Amino acid sequence: MGLRDRLTTARGTFSGFLTSVVSRGIDDDTWEELEDALILADTGVGTTTALLDRLKEQAKAEKITDPEELVALLKAQMAESLGGHDLELGTDGSPAVWLFVGVNGVGKTTTIGKLAAREAQSGRSAVLAAGDTFRAAAAEQLGLWADRSGAQLVRGAEGADPSSVIFDAIEHASAAGVPLVLADTAGRLHTRTNLMEELSKIYRVAGKGPGTVTEVLLVIDASTGQNGLAQARRFTESAELTGVVLTKLDGSAKGGIVLAVQDELEIPVKLVGLGEGIDDLVEFDADEFVEALFS
Repeated sequence: MGLRDRLTTARGTFSGFLTSVVSRGIDDDTWEELEDALILADTGVGTTTALLDRLKEQAKAEKITDPEELVALLKAQMAESLGGHDLELGTDGSPAVWLFVGVNGVGKTTTIGKLAAREAQSGRSAVLAAGDTFRAAAAEQLGLWADRSGAQLVRGAEGADPSSVIFDAIEHASAAGVPLVLADTAGRLHTRTNLMEELSKIYRVAGKGPGTVTEVLLVIDASTGQNGLAQARRFTESAELTGVVLTKLDGSAKGGIVLAVQDELEIPVKLVGLGEGIDDLVEFDADEFVEALFS
């Protein structure tokens, strides 16, 4: 099942605009309709304005009057703004450490489980670090994923210092010759400690052991739209984020959120979640995504 079949809500937002512009031609209403379509699709006001300014400029320069050509130009600009990033997840390190951050409920633990399974399929074993020590259910859930993917689990006592659990996992992986550590972190804390300070500490401590932090992945629930983006902005201040994992893009999510995330956070979307299955976490493909939105 391809991206096109999964993005039903996202596609619906653009199809109305396409029908209208192709049947009528380009006039002032076209630009207003396109602006409305982009904002309704969760692209955000800032990103929409920037995209439309570029599009108008290029359409004018190329003297475009054909609606089909305008749509082709829009697609090309969207694909260009989304593409051109290195989406490989860094594996240099003994072990390489991937930290997962984001608020509770966005799918961090599930993302880690699916990635562990994917890495196992490609022959790379992993240690999963249950760094969300404030939610007992998180460690249990991670344990189930560890069993499914043949990964090892390192967990601490409930309420233990998350940094120490992740540090232990890295040392364990190093001693056992396991090339990869996937570390869960809390989405909020029950103590008075500031969450962002806690994440900064985890990032620092994880870099002190034998491992190398090669990815800090921010997990965002695509269906929360601009609210999710507002929450996500705070995480950019606490650790050197390397990429975004956008979960639940197959449900009620509107596709513009992908453009907004990449434009406003200035971090590439590396992976997207398109369902509950273990194989439903896939590398983001800008061209395929834009094609799917407009098909």
